[in-house]
Amino acid sequence: MALRDTTRPEAAGPVPPATVPLDAADRGRLLAGAHHDPHALLGAHPVPGGTLFRTLRPNARAVSVVIDGARTEMWSEGDGLFATVLPCPAIPAYTLAVTYDDAELEVEDPYRFLPALGELDLHLIREGRHEQLWRALGAEPMVHEGVAGTRFTVWAPNAQGVRVAGDFTYWDGTQYPMRSLGASGVWELFLPGIGEGTRYKFEITSRYGHRFLKADPMARCTEVPPDTASVVTASRYEWGDTEWMTHRGDTPVHQAPFSVYEVHLPSWRPGLSYRQLAEELPAYVRGMGFTHVELMPVAGHPFSGSWGYQVTSYYAPTPRLGTPDDFRYFVDACHRAGLGVIMDWVPAHFPKDDWALGRFDGDALYEPGNALRAEHPDWGTYEFDYGRTEVRNFLVANAVYWCEEFHIDGLRVDAVASMLYLDYSRDSGQWEPNVFGGREDLDAAAFLQEMNATVYRRCPGVVTIAEESTAWDGVTRPTDGGGLGFGLKWNMGWMHDSLEYIQKEPVHRKYHHDEMTFSMVYAYSENYVLPISHDEVVHGKQALVSKMPGDWWQRRANHRAYLGFMWAHPGKQLLFMGQEFAQGAEWSEAHGPEWWLLGDDYHSAGDHRGVQDLVRDLNTVYRGTPALWQRDTDPAGFRWVLCDAADDNVLAFLRFAADGGPLLAVSNFSPVVRHGYRLWVPGDVPAWREELNTDDVRYGGSGVGTGAPVKPQDGFLEVTLPPLATVWLAPER
Repeated sequence: MALRDTTRPEAAGPVPPATVPLDAADRGRLLAGAHHDPHALLGAHPVPGGTLFRTLRPNARAVSVVIDGARTEMWSEGDGLFATVLPCPAIPAYTLAVTYDDAELEVEDPYRFLPALGELDLHLIREGRHEQLWRALGAEPMVHEGVAGTRFTVWAPNAQGVRVAGDFTYWDGTQYPMRSLGASGVWELFLPGIGEGTRYKFEITSRYGHRFLKADPMARCTEVPPDTASVVTASRYEWGDTEWMTHRGDTPVHQAPFSVYEVHLPSWRPGLSYRQLAEELPAYVRGMGFTHVELMPVAGHPFSGSWGYQVTSYYAPTPRLGTPDDFRYFVDACHRAGLGVIMDWVPAHFPKDDWALGRFDGDALYEPGNALRAEHPDWGTYEFDYGRTEVRNFLVANAVYWCEEFHIDGLRVDAVASMLYLDYSRDSGQWEPNVFGGREDLDAAAFLQEMNATVYRRCPGVVTIAEESTAWDGVTRPTDGGGLGFGLKWNMGWMHDSLEYIQKEPVHRKYHHDEMTFSMVYAYSENYVLPISHDEVVHGKQALVSKMPGDWWQRRANHRAYLGFMWAHPGKQLLFMGQEFAQGAEWSEAHGPEWWLLGDDYHSAGDHRGVQDLVRDLNTVYRGTPALWQRDTDPAGFRWVLCDAADDNVLAFLRFAADGGPLLAVSNFSPVVRHGYRLWVPGDVPAWREELNTDDVRYGGSGVGTGAPVKPQDGFLEVTLPPLATVWLAPER
């Protein structure tokens, strides 16, 4: 018979039955982790004669129900199940006293709580329109029905059952089965007393009966690799960038200066945390004159050698460098230094680690079920199923998440071409055409349109940038005009052609002159960024200066001339770390840039300091010269002065600001000084002065130049062109 507290009036009267036995099938499914509604079996429920209390507490010696301080011991039903019936006319407020071999705990019963996820959230998830999905799924510390704890929710529509396991259960999920919230495919459980810092995973039982642990796809914090658990977290960071966030969108990005320093955070200064980087990196990048810093992926990834491009934790910054709030501190420091932050984002594929997204609930879920489409042939990874509502929502909300929660100013979307084409890196027979018989992935295109439209609507001032290497039409065209809706696109054609040219010996360059002029044929087809990224200085491609022909002096001269040409060319700029001071070795994530080349003594490090000074001056002049950025996407902002001087290896063009103010850029890619070189110029400029010369002795050059301001004669300037150099000329003030 049940133990009763005979001092309580409501306990008087006939003794009710000790328990109501569980249905054998329900019991079996509950203990196997395959029950869709454990709350119907556990917790407190009205029964004839009172209220039935049942709990699942593996390894407990005894469990009692505590009501108003009075205890009633529950009967053991075996396998960790305890139950009793008390003569309570209504379900009372109660707790459980759980006795183990070494301790006794008084705890709230998780199975007495109503769902902590609302109907609106479930509706939006089913519709694929939950733009703040991270507020509905994952682990959310909260106060629910007056009790502090954490709500756990996960989307696993094919699972028979899901349970929460963690360090608080010794990674055994038996004690905490979750309930299915109907057709949404979402499972939910509120755990009282579980707070920040708790490590957890979801123990999933597939429809095939297999049981396995999975990290939370929506985890906002994770363990440091190689450990793989998710971590309960909540942000308490107080931002100090209100001024930046208010005004970052005042000028459209394609009409503003945009000069980007690309960084791999773990190796920029190896060993520094987010907060330590915040003390050094913004000051350096801003001091070099760049407007933005672009971070190679910071989302959680298990293998550091992937540089972040194989993401397993889309909602968590890598913990290698600190906590999520530490990363917020870093972004805030950049903003307070007047520096925008762009983040590489990887929605094209994800790795197959068995604890992460792959076959998440035992079936293809985030990846397509079609084997021809599921696996990426180049990287040994899975591709996302862009046609599935919930997967598309997962990614769209993730883009919004980084912008809203971490104040990211731009998303550079990796490997867009691999998303857009069904036959990308696939031979005949390895892919299936779309419904129209074409090779375009219509679902991926629709996803990118939705992502861009959503980000631009919700996050004023944010720019999205496509790494897209094909001739797909309308990458940066607005979505309402049928485009993909990106703000900018990497100009891979310009990068490839110009590097092919500059690597040639000067004597051979005349045969490749069109590689430097062809970019202007399509320069206004999209809004472009000119990228010299990490991809161009690794894997045997050599560092930028090492691509150049000639002896060391000529290599540096070519390097400087090329950068001068790049900064003057229509389009925004991006340069990878280490290339701003002509590092000769390829980049390695193990040791990062070779800062020692800059040395303490200017003269001994002059080769590299000079190039660094040039990049600083390129950015400074660039930012102060609207002609170089104000009309980047307007053909009226550019005019060739000399595009056919192949034998001379000379290129010259004019850039114009919105008010018509010009800048003349002249590049001499031969090692010959050209005296009295005639160039046509507009007749309304009385005199031109040298604004910047990459051959200046301050940069390590020979010091050849035009010198004093030059006046046009009969519409032509006669200037002295330094060897292997780019010169910028501006109207004399």
